Amino acid sequence: MFFIDTIEITGLGNRHYLAGGARSAVAIDPPRDIDQVIAAAARRGVRITHVVETHLHNDYVTGGLELARLTGAAYLVPAGAHVSFERIPVHDGDSTDIDAGLRLRAVATPGHTPHHTAYVLEEGGSPVAAFTGGSLLIGTVGRPDLVEPRLTEQLARAQHASAHRLAADLPDETAVLPTHGFGSFCSSAQADGDASTIGREKQVNEALTRDVHTFVADLLAGLDAVPAYYAHMGPANASGPAPVDLTPPRVADAEQIAARLAAGEWVVDLRNRVAFAQGHVAGAFNFEADGQLATYLAWLIPWGKPVTLLAENPEQLAAAQRELVQVGIDRPAAAATGSPEQWLRHGERPASFPRAAFADLAELGPDTDIVVLDVRRDTERAQAHISGSVHIPVHTLRDRLSEVPSGTVWVHCAGGMRAAIAASLLDAAGRDVVAVDDSFTNAAAAGLPIVAC
Repeated sequence: MFFIDTIEITGLGNRHYLAGGARSAVAIDPPRDIDQVIAAAARRGVRITHVVETHLHNDYVTGGLELARLTGAAYLVPAGAHVSFERIPVHDGDSTDIDAGLRLRAVATPGHTPHHTAYVLEEGGSPVAAFTGGSLLIGTVGRPDLVEPRLTEQLARAQHASAHRLAADLPDETAVLPTHGFGSFCSSAQADGDASTIGREKQVNEALTRDVHTFVADLLAGLDAVPAYYAHMGPANASGPAPVDLTPPRVADAEQIAARLAAGEWVVDLRNRVAFAQGHVAGAFNFEADGQLATYLAWLIPWGKPVTLLAENPEQLAAAQRELVQVGIDRPAAAATGSPEQWLRHGERPASFPRAAFADLAELGPDTDIVVLDVRRDTERAQAHISGSVHIPVHTLRDRLSEVPSGTVWVHCAGGMRAAIAASLLDAAGRDVVAVDDSFTNAAAAGLPIVAC
């Protein structure tokens, strides 16, 4: 019998796997915090003998090299991936024994990257699961535009061919286990469901239900913005990531927090957006620990800028540290836990701003001197938007604050999280702001004029 355990990094929308038998196991695309993988192996009572990568990842820093070093496992990386460390290069068709009766077979699946490789787990010679990385995802495929703009169309066509190769070579009951697709920006679309098989993908996946020309045209037309930090992930993975340090950061008191703000460093409040709006340290930015913390903080912060984290408790701080190391924010400059009253110097008062719903915005009427700021991405805006609203995607707002017209800014996104980030940026810049904490689906029902595209 075999087992497959899933390790999910929900903030990044990725899944990582440990698969094996009675004695040994293989880790597929392991996360940076490898203690999770080691703990999973310990629970199973198996030794990790192999670590494999489907590709050089663009959206997170791998833990593969360090996991292989600590466990003595063989480290398998696609042969076409240019790396600066020792590894076992994997070629199409290579097979590796994992445990009694269990083998892992490499299948070249270029598209997400030129060197991308999927791995088929076989029990007794029969395929039981395919670890598809960023090739065939659940209902979609990995995006082909993260390597080199001139290669995008070529890689999109390769994605179509790779999906068809997997579908033709594997039985319908084979489980499809991708790394991306659960919210990751490495996916060309959101995953269609939580689990799948080759047979299901033949019915629902556009790479398998459309001809190559239609598929490529639609895929390229739907590509969204690429998070800025992706530019740093590939090089980090190619050079060999360093081990992580998840010990608590140095503690910052109120004077030190103020000094870091004065020095232009980033102070990030991890509390939920309701608590932040009610009261916070003036100048701090709000990135909710329970949202897509790593994605949006790494996307917006100038790369390498020192960051101080403010958390409700040590558990929230530790979880944030663990998530941030996935994207190369390895050590906060400092941190503090508690509440704004503990983070402010004597005599200072918390800053705050109001929250509202779309119904509140509709009640103001068309003649009110306000600015409606839409911080959703271009693809979201293209579907529908509030007439007369200003559009600045949240990931560009830090560099475009001067473009926001004068007046009180009512800022919205699709659900509230990104609006809270944007509101904190505007608030720190001295603007009067109202955070619309509401689903955009309520805008039309509230009576706001909607432009449908």
